[in-house]
Amino acid sequence: MEGSNKHQSFFQDIKSRELHGFRVKKRPYISIECSEIDQIGAVAVEHNGNTPPPMAISFCKTSKNSHVVAVADEGGYVSLYNTRLKFPSSSTHQQNAEKAKMSEWVAHENAIFDVCWIKDDTNILTASGDQCIKVWDAQEKQCIRALMGHTGSVKSICPHPTSQDIIVSGSRDGSFSLWDLRSSCSSSQKFYTPSIAAVHKAHISPRQRRVKGGKASSMSITSVLYLKDEISIATAGAVDSVIKFWDTRNLKSPVLQACPHLDVSSYKEKRLHGVSSLSQDLNGVFIAASCMDSRIYLYNVLQPEKGPEKTFTGCQINSFFVKSAISPDAAHVLSGSSNGNAYIWRVNKPLADPTILKGHDGEVTAVEWCPSETGKVATASDDFTVRFWNIQSSCYSNIRSPSSIRRRVMALSSMERRKLFTDEKPESIKNDSDDCYSNIACKENLSSSTKTPEISTPESKKKKHLQGFEVEENLEKTPEASNKSPSSVLNPPSSLKRTIRDYFLMTSSGMHCQ
Repeated sequence: MEGSNKHQSFFQDIKSRELHGFRVKKRPYISIECSEIDQIGAVAVEHNGNTPPPMAISFCKTSKNSHVVAVADEGGYVSLYNTRLKFPSSSTHQQNAEKAKMSEWVAHENAIFDVCWIKDDTNILTASGDQCIKVWDAQEKQCIRALMGHTGSVKSICPHPTSQDIIVSGSRDGSFSLWDLRSSCSSSQKFYTPSIAAVHKAHISPRQRRVKGGKASSMSITSVLYLKDEISIATAGAVDSVIKFWDTRNLKSPVLQACPHLDVSSYKEKRLHGVSSLSQDLNGVFIAASCMDSRIYLYNVLQPEKGPEKTFTGCQINSFFVKSAISPDAAHVLSGSSNGNAYIWRVNKPLADPTILKGHDGEVTAVEWCPSETGKVATASDDFTVRFWNIQSSCYSNIRSPSSIRRRVMALSSMERRKLFTDEKPESIKNDSDDCYSNIACKENLSSSTKTPEISTPESKKKKHLQGFEVEENLEKTPEASNKSPSSVLNPPSSLKRTIRDYFLMTSSGMHCQ
């Protein structure tokens, strides 16, 4: 920390950044002077003469496999490429693909909208327009599970941060669902896995309810995230820029809402902008949301209802296929663009001109940071290529970003923690997203009670009439939940119950600066 050897708590560090900006030494940002971006190479997405546009990309998560990237395309193929190979400038994109391609297979008879590695890179998840999610053995190229239940294209998938048998998915049918790979319908149908919980109409426009005739607006779920507290889920949709936060122990209603518009009166006169993607850094401190107003908003998970801390502009987001991603160390934000470029912003200087990655000839859609190889990114485009880039390593320092300091700072004392929460009045929000436009900055309505809200597991079988969205819960199908096992993610014992805000207190407890 600058100017002092005295260590601050994570919350004090957060507060200092809110007031004065990032109070840390030089961080691993790209400087304007050394913003040299090397294009490692480009591969053509092609199968037997057909050239489907790539739709989703995902680097392996483990360090030993970090050079392997999975590319899913509109033709339903999954292809694995080795990004450590040298791509001669004289080679064509097709020649590069032949050289770098490790394997490929037809995963779906429809477009694949999302792809993700799980379980130490042994399995791959694919989400498709055929309304199905499949789990693949990456080595054998065999489907080992099919997750069935959505009635629309599956647009987004995300595994649980620690127990990757638990998956959350979002669909064009307006629902998001939870899945447990350990459960199945019956012993005779182990291949097919039903959802263990589903929330319908999770994001629905207030206008859609009022209009009786004409074409209804989309209620598609465009992105889902399983947050690092292991029980919270963030969802976003095509209908508006609202992000909803859900507690998996009680999916009856969202516990928080966030949106970027502070001036509600002027915003209500404008067209509602949807969110094309959500991403979070490695420690889960920040969430980046790319919005159809061609802006990317950065939220702090401790106070998302207060609106975005940073806003990044310069790219063009003209379709929901254009995605963005915050870097694992929360130092940069990478985004595609409809103008054929990709953009990289420095989180600590959101108003500075972004670094531009030029080379694509079509809309840049999916983007991805390599989690283990610092500075390596991949971009996919409608020009039927995936390009690999290297941000010059000399632009990075060894100083960690604020998000990585969380596990190295001293915890707040019990008195300070008590004061932190008692000084904040508890808030609650209503179910439908219309409330977001009747309250400034989507803040929750203050309740009459001033007591610190209790954290408890609700009665899972209590049935309530809900306006705005519907909930289906089949938690009894999860083996751990039915046995009330402490290992159950969705039914934790009392001693482990916590919220997203408690997560940062608990993980920093007892951990001192070295």
